[in-house]
Amino acid sequence: MRRVTLTQYLVEQQRTKGVVSAELRLLIEVVARACKSISHAISKGALAGILGGAGTDNVQGEAQKKLDVIANEVLLEANEWGGYLAAMASEEMDDPQQIPNRFPKGEFLLTYDPLDGSSNIDVNVSVGTIFSVLRCPEGVTNPDEKAFLQPGSKQVAAGFAVYGPSTILVLTIGNGVVGFTLDRDLGSWVMTEPKIEIPGDTQEFAINMSNMRNWPAPVKRYIDECLAGKTGPRGKDFNMRWVASMVADVYRILSRGGVFMYPTDAKHVEGRLRLLYEANPMSFIVEQAGGAAINGLQRIMDVQPTKLHQRQGVILGSKNEVELIGRYYAENKQ
Repeated sequence: MRRVTLTQYLVEQQRTKGVVSAELRLLIEVVARACKSISHAISKGALAGILGGAGTDNVQGEAQKKLDVIANEVLLEANEWGGYLAAMASEEMDDPQQIPNRFPKGEFLLTYDPLDGSSNIDVNVSVGTIFSVLRCPEGVTNPDEKAFLQPGSKQVAAGFAVYGPSTILVLTIGNGVVGFTLDRDLGSWVMTEPKIEIPGDTQEFAINMSNMRNWPAPVKRYIDECLAGKTGPRGKDFNMRWVASMVADVYRILSRGGVFMYPTDAKHVEGRLRLLYEANPMSFIVEQAGGAAINGLQRIMDVQPTKLHQRQGVILGSKNEVELIGRYYAENKQ
């Protein structure tokens, strides 16, 4: 069987299908190379003295890990000089990062969460990187926050890496979802999942049960029915999974189905996850794999962002399950 690398895949999409421009191909390849560097750093762990806190907080007031800062710098330095970006925005930075004047500017905007699930770093549990690509609005030469405030439906590409037992890269350019595994011997991303599709039905759900007391009624109804098992209204047993790394939880759903839930609730009234850096790219990927993604009453990718670090309730995964939860929200509103 012929081994297809990430570069070969992107070149084919550019030449034969016309869905990727040369600039977008280069952008994705550079982000993928940055993910390789981050994976290498993470694999060294305590040997490189990179575990533990950085002694600083990000814009959301969350304590940063050393690797949060390192991963953010890796992505900044990798992407600022290539000539395909107009600006970048990161979960770890207050404001968008402009491309230095000494470098040419391109037509795309990049948003990213450099190290998703970083609370798991010190206990050696999978973490990852999430990214999203938008087009810079026409006529904008110095993109500010407003340029990034585009609904998820405007994304031209999205992906994430999982730094686990093997390093995985999941990617969509709007025509399905593909998966690559990092071949460390060769230093290349090799396609291992040419067509990722999420089963419509599932018997697994992922949610932080410690927030149960704060859940809205539709979420509590759904989880109660799952926990009732074969004797309940669903007529089957469910398993719960919760890694506390969105990349790991979503990759599991892409692999075998399931539903991931981090809804708005009494504690997180605006939601917990970030719309631009986490919710939108993951929703794009999940929908392209045949799943669904809502915030309760609305498709996530239809939400109009109003601020750079906006939070959002997230319910995504197997389509039939997400639609059922959406019906519970609609009935609760009546």
